[in-house]
Amino acid sequence: MTDTDPSSRASEAWARYRRMRQVLDAAVARDLEREGDLSLPEYEVLAAMDATEDQCIRVSALADRMGWAHSRLSRQLGRMQRRGLIAREPCELDGRGDDVVFTAAGTGSLRAAARAHRDAVERHFAGALDERQLEALADIARSVEDHAGRGADVDPPSA
Repeated sequence: MTDTDPSSRASEAWARYRRMRQVLDAAVARDLEREGDLSLPEYEVLAAMDATEDQCIRVSALADRMGWAHSRLSRQLGRMQRRGLIAREPCELDGRGDDVVFTAAGTGSLRAAARAHRDAVERHFAGALDERQLEALADIARSVEDHAGRGADVDPPSA
């Protein structure tokens, strides 16, 4: 295998993407915890909730919105509920599931952490790239998302 071999380039690109993601997530998480008093998963949950039109959201809908497994989200919500960031209430529509609602503490924490998150993303991510690179990365992300949306996760037929 040579450096110009497509599978070698793909392997290197994948490894660099994974490492970049780990480094960025760790740096943003550190800044967010220090300056915003929220963990990165807490911030992600609160931000996803904030992006909804309603004051509450079903746990299953929130899991879908975030791309998280229901069990992962349920454990995270339990930790957040113990911190007073969210509350879970029986769903008024059918009583089978829970709705997740903001508490005053959760709303305040999200507002306080939003600036820390924005600053961390600028410092560790956007500040390292020029406009051309940011545009190229956005195009790459769009292509990968579109490819996955077309069912690319299905195994190819065997020869």
